[in-house]
Amino acid sequence: MSEELFYEVEKDGIGEYEEKKSKFIAVVTRADTPEEAERFIAAKKKEHHDARHNVSAYIVTGEDGRLVTRFSDDGEPAKTAGQPVFEVIERARLVNAVCVVTRYFGGILLGTGGLVRAYSQSAKAAVASAALRQRRRGYPLTVVTDYNGLGKIEYILREKGVAIQQTLYEENVRLLCDVPSDEKDDLEKQITERSAGQARLAWGEEGYI
Repeated sequence: MSEELFYEVEKDGIGEYEEKKSKFIAVVTRADTPEEAERFIAAKKKEHHDARHNVSAYIVTGEDGRLVTRFSDDGEPAKTAGQPVFEVIERARLVNAVCVVTRYFGGILLGTGGLVRAYSQSAKAAVASAALRQRRRGYPLTVVTDYNGLGKIEYILREKGVAIQQTLYEENVRLLCDVPSDEKDDLEKQITERSAGQARLAWGEEGYI
């Protein structure tokens, strides 16, 4: 997942699929850490303790800011369940997301192709029904300026399409922003040059904005 644009789950998605009397129930939700994802998977396994399989996959942010990925077939033949579900959420460019697909066995074997199709279709239905929020790689930025320079800084931010998340009026003014990674260097140059070095910039760690 090398591109800068991603999506997070704002509202859970649920999808269902049936094939040869087997019922598949998929849920996709937000998880910000591997621990949150594992807790959600454990909760679904407890909720559907009578199901034959609870297949799972997730893509979340680790402590070092890198993506952590994992999938489990939960007893299904290798590469027929967890991997197809993972590929669905990866192709949808989801981050900080976990998907669990529960299978209630209908007594008829589906074969490799049938399993891949069933797990993929149920996961796709869950993603399609979820409300997603666009995210991208970027940096939190705090700009400190005096009141005379506020208008100029606001104008520069508007020019670059950077939204101000919060404005704090103190002895000076602090503007809290989220800046896409590919805009960081140019924005810093613009603010420094056009404020004659009067504005102060403090960058946070790169993450998702």
